[in-house]
Amino acid sequence: MNKGHSMFRVKICGITSVDDARAVAAAGADAVGLNFYAKSPRHVTVEKARPIIDALPAGLVKVGLFVNAPAEEVRQTFDSLGLDLIQLHGHEPPIYLTHLGDRPVMRAFRLAEAGLEPIGRYLGDCGQLGCMPRLVLVDAHVEGEYGGTGQVADWQMLKEYPHGTSAPPLVLAGGLTPENVGEAIRTVRPAAVDTASGVESSPGRKDPAAVEAFVRAARHAFGHG
Repeated sequence: MNKGHSMFRVKICGITSVDDARAVAAAGADAVGLNFYAKSPRHVTVEKARPIIDALPAGLVKVGLFVNAPAEEVRQTFDSLGLDLIQLHGHEPPIYLTHLGDRPVMRAFRLAEAGLEPIGRYLGDCGQLGCMPRLVLVDAHVEGEYGGTGQVADWQMLKEYPHGTSAPPLVLAGGLTPENVGEAIRTVRPAAVDTASGVESSPGRKDPAAVEAFVRAARHAFGHG
């Protein structure tokens, strides 16, 4: 099983082609997301994902995104493709994480009116079950959608996220673009950022210039640029 590193700063999600994978790597992103949710416009099959992964340089964090998939399917996909991180983006309960063995998980939450409280409750349950996710990703809440909507999460609410505690590091997603990612990082102070629709020419097709601008702006705000 791949026990490689799963930490990153800048992730580009929804890669659907080898060309886009190469462009994202060349731009300096350190993580890519492959979306295995069949209803997403950025969906890829395991067969389609394999050449994309083969085109990525070693050391780039490879994330598989799943929505309410059977745990067995997630385990098989993770192992067969040599992924580094599982991103759960559906309604998977804490007990579900125990079925993934020791494979690292990034649990996505959609920030709604209830704010951070449901996230805290979920993580509390994970702590009791001994299955704490490696990372927490927060996206905007859009009714009936599982991310990739381009809606911005509530940054002011996210300023209250308990950094530096037992809570997993925060990955900020939701409507991030080259124009707003710097302000988002300075406001929320996340460990990492993630974008899909914010760097696309059309759903599933990345714009290399936008990807490059996004990575540059994010790295600058993180103090690496």
